[in-house]
Formats: sequence, C-alpha cells, structure tokens
Amino acid sequence: MRRLIALLSITIATTLAAPQGLEAQPTAPVVSVAQLDYGLKARALADGVYVVEGANDDFSVANGCNIINTGFITTGAGVLVINTGTSRRYGEQLRALIRRTTAEPVVQVLHLNLHPDYFLGNQAFADVPIAATAATRAGMQREAKAYEDNLYRLCGDWMKGTEARLPTQTIGSGPLRIGRREFELREFNGHTASDLVLVDKTSGVAFVGGLVFADRIPTTPHADLPSWLHSLDQLAGLKLATVVPSHGPVHAGQRGTQQTRAYLQWLDASFGRSAAQGWEMNEVLRITPPEPFARWAAWPAEYTRNVAHLYPRYERAALQRGKTP
Repeated sequence: MRRLIALLSITIATTLAAPQGLEAQPTAPVVSVAQLDYGLKARALADGVYVVEGANDDFSVANGCNIINTGFITTGAGVLVINTGTSRRYGEQLRALIRRTTAEPVVQVLHLNLHPDYFLGNQAFADVPIAATAATRAGMQREAKAYEDNLYRLCGDWMKGTEARLPTQTIGSGPLRIGRREFELREFNGHTASDLVLVDKTSGVAFVGGLVFADRIPTTPHADLPSWLHSLDQLAGLKLATVVPSHGPVHAGQRGTQQTRAYLQWLDASFGRSAAQGWEMNEVLRITPPEPFARWAAWPAEYTRNVAHLYPRYERAALQRGKTP
C-alpha cells in the first residue's frame, strides 16, 4: 500500500506543472457580491469556441457559488451553449455575455450531467431547445428540488428567483451537426450515471464535464469509482487536444485525466485498507494525503464529502467479507 501511494504521488507531481498557453491567460471572474455580478468573461480557445471560467474553489457566497466552467460555440447557424450555470442570475448574465460576444442567436443548450451548476441557469434559455441524456434528465427531475434548497442555503441572494427548468430534449452518443460545426458526443459514466463529453471536431476542443478535475479534489455525490476509472481510460484513448473540465483550469492533453485517475485510485486504495482495518469514519477523515492533493482546490472540504459519500460502501463490503465462511 505504501508503495502504491508513493507511486501515485510521483505520478501526480509530474502532471502538476501548467503548460504555457492554455493556462497562461486564465480569465477567472472578478465577482461583485454587492451587485450580485458574476463578472463572467468569455475566453476564446479556438475560432468560435469559448470557455467561461468559474472559480476553482468550493461553493461560497464570495464567489457567487460559481465554480463551473461553462462554454459556448458559434456554428454559423447559431450558438451552442454548454451548461448554464448555478442560478437564474448566472444564466441571464451568461446569455448577455453571449450577445456581447457574437451576433449569432442561441439555438441549442447542452447539459453534460445532472449536477445543479450545470442547469440551474436554464430559465434564461427557456426559448431554445435544452438537451441532456435520458439518465441525466431523470436525475435532474429527481433531485431538482433538493438542489434548489441546498444552493439557497449555500449561496443566499445569488439564488433569488431560481427555479429548476428541466431539459426538453433527449440526446445521446453520436455525431451532432449545427451549421458548419461537426461535433462528436460520447456518453460515459462513473462521476454520475451519465457523463456526456462534447468534442468539437474542427478545433479539437473537448468539454468533458465532471469526468475530469484539474488541480481540484473531485466531487463524488453520485460517483462509482470503478466505472469512473474505466471511463477515464476510455477518455484517455481519445487523445484529446484541448480539455475543458467543468472544474479546474483548461489544459492540453492528459494532465487533468491523470490527476483525476491518481486521486480516485488513492481514494479507493485508502478507503479499502481503512475499512479492512476497521477504521471509523472519523479516523479516515484524519488521514494525511500524499502530495499534492492537500494543495488542490477544495481540500479538505471535498475530501470530507468524499468520505461521507463513499466510505460506508467500503465498510459494508468489509463487513460482508468478514461474514463469508
């Protein structure tokens, strides 16, 4: 186990250095809490392909609970929007940003998974088709009310007037063409029951949603670690050029994928060993992580949630093994 953790630490250390170019000019928002202004900015990653970066952090009033990277792509026949943010206000400010950036109208919204910061801005896009996979649509419908309540508690006035508006269309893996743009949609799972990836075939930019976290502790409320690790292996095989994770900096190549894989492998090994030794949850919370996990965004808060979400499964599995004759 010690050897495994050491190897994982080395793997992560070699992937931390930010390459020049993509991360050299981040446009994280400058938030005004007094004016409830998210300070959204569009950064061009390629011709007509934009990312709108959120804070690489945990939810807080100070950042407007905006911790997601959304995006939009012009196609010649209208704009495709990838995720709509954490509130009605975010959605409105995102739509205004799109109008300032391009004369093309919004013609399609696409959601990559069921988490609240992916779709609670939908009220601002009620006049256009909104698409997600069947599993994501079902998950949003199941959890929308709880999402609203939780984010009102976390974000306060930023959430005023926000009511969940669900997708109106079902979409899945395969080609997608809008105007002059050709996209490839790939459906994976593991971070949630359905994790959609959008690849713009012209630019090579890929919006990978919550499958990949960069310089940030992954979130796990709907996670299945073996499935997630399998999906990361498949994603690595696509050899993506530019990767836009929902959380953390845009980057080239495999850096975020390697970071996410190493963290999940450590989490799985650590939880399995702790459960086998009969450790209680409070003991697991005090584990010292290998470098550099403790320097990533949202540590230790997200790790605490990892333990709450996942460790009981490992305890049950260890107990079941103990009962086997």
